[in-house]
Amino acid sequence: MTESPAPQHRPVDASDGPGTFAGRTVLMSGGSRGIGLAIALQLAAGGANIALMAKTATPHPSLEGTVYTAAEEIRSYGVGALPIVGDVRNDEDVQRAVEATVAEFGGIDIVVNNASAIDLSGTDAVSMKRYDLMQDINVRGTFLLSKLSLDALRASDNAHILTLSPPLNLDPKWAGANLAYTMAKYGMSLTTLGLAEELKGDGIAVNSLWPATLIDTAAIRNMPGGLKMIRGARKDVIVSDAAAAILARPAAECTGNFFIDEEVLRAEGVTDFSGYSLGAPEDQLVPDMFL
Repeated sequence: MTESPAPQHRPVDASDGPGTFAGRTVLMSGGSRGIGLAIALQLAAGGANIALMAKTATPHPSLEGTVYTAAEEIRSYGVGALPIVGDVRNDEDVQRAVEATVAEFGGIDIVVNNASAIDLSGTDAVSMKRYDLMQDINVRGTFLLSKLSLDALRASDNAHILTLSPPLNLDPKWAGANLAYTMAKYGMSLTTLGLAEELKGDGIAVNSLWPATLIDTAAIRNMPGGLKMIRGARKDVIVSDAAAAILARPAAECTGNFFIDEEVLRAEGVTDFSGYSLGAPEDQLVPDMFL
């Protein structure tokens, strides 16, 4: 089967939204493609400098984009971009990414924990190698990048940590359906919950963001049955629009939340979401997991 092209990013100018990111610096894990890249481009459109730490120095056989091609797209908005080849599982790589970002741009204002691994296999089928990969990237990577960025974030006047993870929904069906993946994603969310409480006196906002519906990404398209699944998906720009709205808010007034993209945008005055759809009517969109 011929692979369908990945969705094209067309970020809205963030300066038209609730705030501007001019002079701000973002450090993101992942971001070579998909939702992470959409968020990076959205923030770049609003004036932010972007540092991306990702493993993709060379093209993936079936997924477009490297950390270098992403940086070129970011620079097209007239802002700085710093591509960093590194593994969020590696302490030295993450420390190097933080130090390089501060050296290049003078600080860090926003950390986006975007890197994530997925395997929806049941307990019998999932290999422990895949289990460890999800735990190391999703949970440990989120904790590590957040931890090592704290000193720089404390120096910002509007510091944010945003993690792409779901609300902590303890309905047993989610654990029962995809236990290994659910544990990994909920570990990311527990990091949000704990850091928001721990850092509330430091003026650092810590929040999670999750889509209300399936999002069209190359990774989804490459999954078995993915081309059929994305017929009921939305474009990734709905997540990037929501992320920009969250990250523009005053940190002191916005922490400890598990945001859903659609709810964020409704609060910003959006009432018509049809433009985010790939064509499916609103009542035929596929809800995302954990909701």
